[in-house]
Amino acid sequence: MSNPLMRVLRDASFAALAAGFVTVLVGFASSAVIVFQAAQALGASEGEIASWMWALGLGMGVTCIGLSLRYRVPVVTAWSTPGAAMLIASSAGVPYAEAIGAFVLSAILMAVAGFSGVFERSLSRIPVSLASGMLAGVLLRFGLDVFVSMQTQLLMALAMFVTYLCGRRLFPRYAVIATLAMGIAIAAASGLLHLETVRLEWARPVFTTPALSLASLFGIALPLFIVTMTSQNVPGVAVIRASGYQVPISPVIGWTGVVNTVLAPFGAFALNLAAITAAICMGREAHHDPDRRYVAAICAGLFYVLIGLFGATVA
Repeated sequence: MSNPLMRVLRDASFAALAAGFVTVLVGFASSAVIVFQAAQALGASEGEIASWMWALGLGMGVTCIGLSLRYRVPVVTAWSTPGAAMLIASSAGVPYAEAIGAFVLSAILMAVAGFSGVFERSLSRIPVSLASGMLAGVLLRFGLDVFVSMQTQLLMALAMFVTYLCGRRLFPRYAVIATLAMGIAIAAASGLLHLETVRLEWARPVFTTPALSLASLFGIALPLFIVTMTSQNVPGVAVIRASGYQVPISPVIGWTGVVNTVLAPFGAFALNLAAITAAICMGREAHHDPDRRYVAAICAGLFYVLIGLFGATVA
């Protein structure tokens, strides 16, 4: 057994495993539908949508595991939810192959911006208070959505909300897991949990030869790159720094872009640093020792890979 593996096993804990699971659960449950809609807007078939899930899951998994092992810091990646929303709004009329080409170009631009240091130098000119304000704006929307949910599922949302508040007070490390268990129990009791419709099915990656046109360049590639870097990577860096971790941003962004470039022909439209889900792996819930929280990000990566392999089931 190699020394790195021995160290990971020594630093592993159930809390880290739970934090990694919740990270993936929140990431998929909060925005997977938007990704499906983006793929459908580009005319993707059911098999190609499953390939998107395969590529995204594999890309997030590889970057989470690789970068966290390399720097011994919880580095969590995600797909670009604003980028997916942009695809829904602006991809009309663009052929699927040209959209794939735009994904590849956007990923290459990210790798260049990372390895060249351009992104990190630009980031140093953004006041910390502004980056923190962007992150607070994202978190505020998620917090307020709890009360929006109460309009349609009052019992479930209220019970989960109370469970979370009590859990934060009594057993903070497992508060999110307890909240999830409460929601599942109420859904099962109410007849809302339809597990009979779920069937395990391996995803088959579908390679699409990239093409490019002026329409896909200016309509998808450049906007996707700008949206991903500004609305995703900037808050992602803010979370890392607010959590007290020091990570070389340029190679992290660069290698994320490289992985994204390799998987873009299979549907990985945009990978970036996570913000909301990253905070789960960087808090005390993941481990009371900050130096051992990187295992939570590794666990998240393993769950991402697992979901990617069963991308057809997710789709």
